[in-house]
Amino acid sequence: MAHSALPALLVVHDRGSAGPLRILSAARGLCRVIFLSEAENPASAAELAQVAGHAEVVDITGLGEAEVCRLAGRLDPAGVLTFSEYRLRLTAAVAAHCGVPFHSRATAEALTDKYVQRRALGEAGVQRTGCVPLRHPDEAAAALARVGAPAVLKPRHSAGSVDTCLVTSADECRARLAEFAEGGNRDFVLEEFLPGDPARTGPGWADYVSVESLVVDGEPQTAAINGKPPLVPPFRETGHVLPAPVPPALAAEIVRLEQAAVRALGIRHGITHTEVKLTPDGPRIIEVNGRLGGFVAEIVQRRTGYDMVAAALRLALGLPVTSPDPARLYGDRVTFQYLLVPPVGPLRPGPPALLDDLGELPGVDLVDVSPPAHWHTDWRRGTTGAIGTVYGSAADHTELRALLDRLRERLDRFWHGTDVPQAAMPHSGVPHTDVRIPTPPRPSVR
Repeated sequence: MAHSALPALLVVHDRGSAGPLRILSAARGLCRVIFLSEAENPASAAELAQVAGHAEVVDITGLGEAEVCRLAGRLDPAGVLTFSEYRLRLTAAVAAHCGVPFHSRATAEALTDKYVQRRALGEAGVQRTGCVPLRHPDEAAAALARVGAPAVLKPRHSAGSVDTCLVTSADECRARLAEFAEGGNRDFVLEEFLPGDPARTGPGWADYVSVESLVVDGEPQTAAINGKPPLVPPFRETGHVLPAPVPPALAAEIVRLEQAAVRALGIRHGITHTEVKLTPDGPRIIEVNGRLGGFVAEIVQRRTGYDMVAAALRLALGLPVTSPDPARLYGDRVTFQYLLVPPVGPLRPGPPALLDDLGELPGVDLVDVSPPAHWHTDWRRGTTGAIGTVYGSAADHTELRALLDRLRERLDRFWHGTDVPQAAMPHSGVPHTDVRIPTPPRPSVR
């Protein structure tokens, strides 16, 4: 093959923040991608089928860690990485076996185990946050007594706010834990609730941000600070806003904390996605993720032209990378993504045609939605319950806040089946924006 002389890069694939087509696009002329994946895994099988003729796919179904490592070694890779939270530990093992850069095994454990991560940050003096592991409902009262109420109950190993909620009493904690653990033994943590300070970002924005960084030889380089629209209860993220609505002094404080956390966890190489809560006592770490955040590459590239997927590939191959130009993060527009996450409560969604009206709002560039044939509106699914994404921009944060308010008003009509006559709908006077309503079910959203 014409590209056979290119170095081989192993991508341990599962559901995550970059799909196979996006990865292959970034790899063009740089490396030869070999996907390691479980062929029958529904989260990735359909995606990989799209690239079967363009990339090598190696089936690791039923293989243990040692077997995957031996298989990977025979492929003589120049690098290895994953874009999936669920494959960080396996990828760390493969990297160690093949002698290529990635998170160490200990770092991968701290990045995927919320209790271990809290303990590591506390021991390093970065941040002490109450956190107690638990599994059985009978442990709820003692755990809450140690952490204090209210507290956040979440899976010990998870992502996307799945099965994550606030509890205010031992009885509520016990009931939620029994509900979440039903059908199998699962580990959870009960964490100290970090109260937010709405004044830090101003009205209309969530009280937390995310920091996207490139880490080279243990030194983090900030790529972006993303702001957030308000959460959908209980803790479901609804998108990104770039740049974040925070002043420069606060942004610098956020970055100092994030970089201290990255170093404390022993991250030496790769891309990180760190969520930071803005509290009355200053920024506090929510969690550090050792991979590219969901939807982050898209908004950074749309705002700055910088390709974080390509940067991740270059880092994995040990090649030099440049950071995004800070000047391009700030300019005359604010870029956003807004996830269509169903609200809590019984819903009676209206016809999909109601979603066409979202594209008429000035500032909306694209509406990409797939209403499911069978609705699953359970808040326990976290952000995986989103049915689509709205993309666009505004002149500034004030204009964007007004746009998102109008967007949510129209979404309310859809969620609750309010079929407003077309004549009564406000119109922007601009051409209709591209609206995609695909027929196949939408893949899980991270």
